[in-house]
Amino acid sequence: MDNRFATAFVIACVLSLISTIYMAASIGTDFWYEYRSPVQENSSDLNKSIWTDFASDEADEKTYNDALFRFNGTMGLWRRCITIPQNTHWYSPPERTVIVIRVPESFDVVTKCMSFTLNEQFMEKFVDPGNHNSGIDLLRTYLWRCQFLLPFVSLGLMCFGAVIGLCACICRSLYPTIATGILHLLAGLCTLGSVSCYVAGIELLHQKLELPENVSGEFGWSFCLACVSAPLQFMASALFIWAAHTNRKEYTLMKAYRVA
Repeated sequence: MDNRFATAFVIACVLSLISTIYMAASIGTDFWYEYRSPVQENSSDLNKSIWTDFASDEADEKTYNDALFRFNGTMGLWRRCITIPQNTHWYSPPERTVIVIRVPESFDVVTKCMSFTLNEQFMEKFVDPGNHNSGIDLLRTYLWRCQFLLPFVSLGLMCFGAVIGLCACICRSLYPTIATGILHLLAGLCTLGSVSCYVAGIELLHQKLELPENVSGEFGWSFCLACVSAPLQFMASALFIWAAHTNRKEYTLMKAYRVA
């Protein structure tokens, strides 16, 4: 194996590893989208009602989004979190998992997180969020499902590509890396698709549920990790395919020259 191709192979492996770490961290964290709102007083009966509804099994899309808007919420692929005053009574249904993350005492608030169930991930979205009689919004429904499934497909393709790459190292050949490059290309497309679906879903949601006054939203660092992962996958794919294709071409030319 020529040193040029070996170098390209090593660089591609490093890029693949970094993109895999970024993608895994993005899937496992809760900061795809963040809301910024004024701190709410814990004496309001309305606020307590929203906190209770947020953790309820019957919380619909409008209910938990209202809580996210009001209480500095963050949204991930698996969980939703809000920040509430520390001394607030919190209702926790027995069959749901509530994760409590304490922040520095100077803020006197606690972050409460609720996990999305698998049923909620595949639940239909409605034209009017929270109104089950308004009809199913197919576009938002499939955007939500794709943004949940595509990152896992991407991660799986990269892991499968890594197995093929390991086989290439054992065989001391670059030929199997063409398949690795194609798998990374597909993984990059899946990552790009998940990011696009998430952006489109957020924009459509905000068209139906307008942000309250003094509340702002922005994409978080988990989303940025997914955005960075996609071009790394494409670069790794290009290097894998280039190294394997060029090495095979030179080997064919050298063989033809010897025969001649």
